[in-house]
Amino acid sequence: MPRGRRRITPARRRLRPRRPSEQPDGAGGFLPACSAAGSRGENRVRAGISIDPAVKIAGSLGRMTDPAHRFESVPAVRDALAKVDYLADDGIAGVVYLADRLGKPVLIEGPAGTGKTQLAKSVAEMSGARLIRLQCYEGLDESKALYEWNYKKQLLRIQAERKDGATWQEVEDDIFSDDFLLTRPLLEAIRAEDPVVLLIDEVDRVEVETEALLLEILSDYQVSIPELGTVMANQVPLVFLTSNNTRELSEALKRRCLFLHVDYPDLDREREIVLAKVPGITANLADQVARIVRSIRQLELKKPPSVSETLDWARTLLLLGVDQVDAATAVGTANILLKYQSDIAKATKELEQDASLGGEAASGAGAKPWQRNA
Repeated sequence: MPRGRRRITPARRRLRPRRPSEQPDGAGGFLPACSAAGSRGENRVRAGISIDPAVKIAGSLGRMTDPAHRFESVPAVRDALAKVDYLADDGIAGVVYLADRLGKPVLIEGPAGTGKTQLAKSVAEMSGARLIRLQCYEGLDESKALYEWNYKKQLLRIQAERKDGATWQEVEDDIFSDDFLLTRPLLEAIRAEDPVVLLIDEVDRVEVETEALLLEILSDYQVSIPELGTVMANQVPLVFLTSNNTRELSEALKRRCLFLHVDYPDLDREREIVLAKVPGITANLADQVARIVRSIRQLELKKPPSVSETLDWARTLLLLGVDQVDAATAVGTANILLKYQSDIAKATKELEQDASLGGEAASGAGAKPWQRNA
């Protein structure tokens, strides 16, 4: 490159001066002249993309339609969830039904491990929809959640077309097209042609600034891309957001969603969950597991056992050949349920004093079941 000439890269596009061929569009933006065949404006109209962000996507991306409702009634939702081994009450089934009918996202809050994420997975499974998941974390930004440009591929195309004598305007028309766009989960869900369920998991982990990126999607089901325009959804996807309440979410986000709180299940429902999720377990053992876990949750713990940990404990008891849980077995396997030593110590004291489990009379209390059987 000759000295004194400034290198042109895709990143400089937003700062370029207005070209004479551009005319005001009357709304504060500029539209390129489309008199020549194959010009930039004409190409983008054929692709269903408009440079003016106020113009909605049409053409190959289609327009958002109102598909037939997925669910007929609240009991139908509950029964369909039960067929995929998710035991929902009328409250959960009702919110899923309304989310489909109203076309609104669902914000699910509650303690960790109570089945919030599994609800979205089960809804996708029972409806035959594709699950698209965005796992939130601190530092998540637009390039990982929405989209980014494939800059390496753009630079290669710039070099190739410059060798062929193409002008910068011709190069620019090409590199900011759909072929160079890397879609991330949010944009992928918006552009999907097939039915999808979008799961935005642990949304409370992201910063407030990143949370603001979701507002346009959750309210209008569209994404604005400065270089392309506004991409509207072909259909209204089912959207589930989960939160463990590690921080307070903004009112703007909550206002756009239906709210659902999923707490620890009651005794009967947890027993049914164990029977449904743990093949081979007896009704008596499932009842004991549910009762012991419920009593442990009533203690003041750093982290009460979740439903997933209850299932892990039930599977552990089956693997150890336990038919009847006594104090020694419960104490020896407490580390499956609890993950803090202080919690294990509190639970051990409670279990050793539980008369229904044999209390302190059980020999070998505190030893692991596999050690006592050795």
